[in-house]
Amino acid sequence: MRRGAGRTIVAAVVVASLAGCGGGARQDAAEPAANFPLQVLSASFPSSQRLSEHTHLVISVRNAGTKPIPNLTVTICNVTCTYSPSTPPGEGTSVAAFSQCVGPAPPKGDPNAPGSCLPTAEQVGQANLSSPIWVVDRPPGVCSYSCQQGGAGADATADTNSWQRGSPLAPGATATFDWAVTAVAAGKFTVAWELGAGQYGKAKAIVANGSSPCGRTPCGTFPVTISRAAAQSYVNDAGQIVPQK
Repeated sequence: MRRGAGRTIVAAVVVASLAGCGGGARQDAAEPAANFPLQVLSASFPSSQRLSEHTHLVISVRNAGTKPIPNLTVTICNVTCTYSPSTPPGEGTSVAAFSQCVGPAPPKGDPNAPGSCLPTAEQVGQANLSSPIWVVDRPPGVCSYSCQQGGAGADATADTNSWQRGSPLAPGATATFDWAVTAVAAGKFTVAWELGAGQYGKAKAIVANGSSPCGRTPCGTFPVTISRAAAQSYVNDAGQIVPQK
């Protein structure tokens, strides 16, 4: 009798454990499925830069709707943030933000060839071939210990290409995302960005008036040329580092 009771208790514990592992609300349960109008106040990134030059990519927006935006997000992509089956390997979010792919395009007939630039959907089990074009000196958000040691910052999400505000943006309120970066690769590049209203895709940001290159989704691109001539600077009488123009 006692043995049977013991087995019953063990079985109950196992069932409870399994329920705990697989139960609970979905992560996107609290995110509303709705559209949220956004006005892009400004988006800037210098089109001409030099190696070792310190610059800022800055995007400022305003909530143009009547409801709080649940969690404003910005995604940084290589060339484009619009994914389609025809998106060339190495573009979109298949590489890290502010990076490029250094591997060759996969050979015909072998789309998953090791060492190739692959679309995001085909990267399972492949090494990360991202090579930085810019090093992020300071990401958006509060920069505490982790950020000061080179981490992604307080606004980082689980997606390495996205940053979030982390709290609702009230109607009429504004928000600014500012990346301080240093150019480390020479060439011609395109940095793409796209705005969202939530982390899970149910809450969608839309252009308040008109459209964008991405339809109603707020987005844009920055064509940038980075020259090989390294940026020069000097220390003034106040001990400040001043870049030479």
